[in-house]
Amino acid sequence: MKRIFFTLTALFLSTFSYAQDKGLDDRINEAFTPVADWWGAVVLHNLPGTSVPTIIFLLVGGALFFTIYFGFINFYRFPLAINVVRGKYDHVDSHQVEEKTAVFEVDGDLPDTITDESKEGEVSHFQALATAVSGTVGNGNIAGVALAIAIGGPGATFWMILCGLIGMSTKFVECTLGVKYRDVGEDGTVYGGPMYYLTKGLKERGFARFGKFLAVTFALLCIGASFGGGNAAQSNQAAMQLVSSFGMEGGSARTIIGVIMMIFVGIIIIGGIKRIASVTEKVVPFMALLYIGACLYIIMTNFSFVDDAFAMIFTQAFNPQAGLGGLLGVLITGFRRAAFSNEAGAGSASIAHSAVKTKYAASEGLVALLEPFIDTVVICTMTALVIIIFNGDQTIFNYGGENGIVMIDGVKAEGAAITAAAFANYISFSGPFLTIAVVLFAISTMISWSYYGLQSWMFVFGKSKWSDYTYKALFLIFIVIGAAGDMSAVWTFSDAMILALVFPNMIGLFFLFPKVKEELNRYLKALRVAK
Repeated sequence: MKRIFFTLTALFLSTFSYAQDKGLDDRINEAFTPVADWWGAVVLHNLPGTSVPTIIFLLVGGALFFTIYFGFINFYRFPLAINVVRGKYDHVDSHQVEEKTAVFEVDGDLPDTITDESKEGEVSHFQALATAVSGTVGNGNIAGVALAIAIGGPGATFWMILCGLIGMSTKFVECTLGVKYRDVGEDGTVYGGPMYYLTKGLKERGFARFGKFLAVTFALLCIGASFGGGNAAQSNQAAMQLVSSFGMEGGSARTIIGVIMMIFVGIIIIGGIKRIASVTEKVVPFMALLYIGACLYIIMTNFSFVDDAFAMIFTQAFNPQAGLGGLLGVLITGFRRAAFSNEAGAGSASIAHSAVKTKYAASEGLVALLEPFIDTVVICTMTALVIIIFNGDQTIFNYGGENGIVMIDGVKAEGAAITAAAFANYISFSGPFLTIAVVLFAISTMISWSYYGLQSWMFVFGKSKWSDYTYKALFLIFIVIGAAGDMSAVWTFSDAMILALVFPNMIGLFFLFPKVKEELNRYLKALRVAK
């Protein structure tokens, strides 16, 4: 693997000398933009007869249905989820509550024992949550929120919060299924996620071919999503922030940064889920707490403006300012950014949660519902408040900027640069801090998504050493492409890749949600017995 890293590094570095008329950054961007625009148009098409993307109907409709069907589990079982993460009920995994009689087999497995045969797992509840959160808490929380507000104004924040709250139920469903239908290799390695519950679950329901089709479709899209939202979008914002912070010049500056990040990420992802989990469980909580602390400082020192900020959020959610595309435009902007950030409905996080040490699938489903709350309701909202307080009633820049680009002090700003300007206005040393946050969030997201993509790659192309190396080499190349690319093109591609996962995943969830109800009842019974 080291040989591959050195080869890739030499390849990119050797091309710098050919960047005469245009920088290497521009050349990579020109090649990437048409692909991004085409794919964005395909995935984000509107429902016939409406101006609303079909994907929004699936996300919102599914999330509302699961919220109601499971008795508002996102609120009612929130305290239980906290206690599961704390390890309060770890002892329950040593109890076998019931033995059911299976009538038929699925891929040689008895359906009611699939969960038990992989009970060992690889990581703890907290590690699984940390790994999954690291895949969602990233630059979507810093740059993505700024992009949403720049385009849709403060009102977009309301729809982001709403999407996060109802998305908790969707996350519960998909991650419960991820554990229930996971596979375990002879060496103890866990393989799970939508690929497996779509295959096994739909086979149980008598739709074997359809399930296989959906599983392969999801896996291929997840590979693309790992290259896009889980990789290119992250390296893009990290590179832009580093270039801005250090005043780097030259047509290949971001490409060089991409190569450096490529090497660093490559060293980490060689170790698989255990090394990834060991890194993310330390990096993510640390950076998340520091970032939240900085946001709270700004919010508390400007507490008199908080009520005005919330007033703008709620008022403009339903009565947006002129030029922002109206109510529908603000709603769509908010939901898109929230869906990109927390990935509820995309199914990707269930891949990480599948590796948990438990024999009760619903226990991890409950843990997973915390993700959208942490990511969107807490961190995204704090970022939004900081930006809104900073800008006030458009005193610094005008909302509704084209492609999310605004003018701050006569200089164009987009994404993380907007958030950086807001932080710098209140914290003198925020520049280095935010730069570190952007870079570490980017890296943590990339290493988590490398695991998601690898699992999907192996589902399609087989579980072998060369399959492993091939995927990781391609993944590392996209770090460089993302770093060099234009923000608009990168985020269009990334949005489309993440959201495309919703189509096969949500179809599967609508077929399999009764199984989740069974698993929830089974776990709750185990808790009662243990008491």
